[in-house]
Amino acid sequence: MAREVSPGKKRHNIIHLLETIEDKYNYLPPEALIELSRKEKIPLSRLYSIATFYGAFSLTPRGKHVCTVCMGTACHVRGAAAVLSRLENKLEIKAGATTENNEFTLETVNCLGACALAPIVVIDGEYHGQVTVKKVDRLIDEVSADEK
Repeated sequence: MAREVSPGKKRHNIIHLLETIEDKYNYLPPEALIELSRKEKIPLSRLYSIATFYGAFSLTPRGKHVCTVCMGTACHVRGAAAVLSRLENKLEIKAGATTENNEFTLETVNCLGACALAPIVVIDGEYHGQVTVKKVDRLIDEVSADEK
């Protein structure tokens, strides 16, 4: 059953509003959340609650390219730890960080749900299956070359 809205009150699609901000800045800047809270009369605590609940949102600046390594069981068994280690070395950052030039953010997730393709690396939403340590350099080099 749909929730009734009191007369004079707007229903908000907060997820969509946050996605719009995330798309513009590549993260959720505090100033943008404060402005959204003020403009739409949504409690700031509610915005932060939603933003921290969903892994798709980031409260810290992210790189132009987001590289995500699946660390789920199938990926782990098939070498995801070595793939992650190579990515950390190649990008000169640890998982959870962004390169100094803001080109790459490296993240890990517990499962991407594509275990048959393990280990999986997702770069800018594009899935790369059966990634090996040898393939890591090529993947990063291809993304970097596309920028030039």
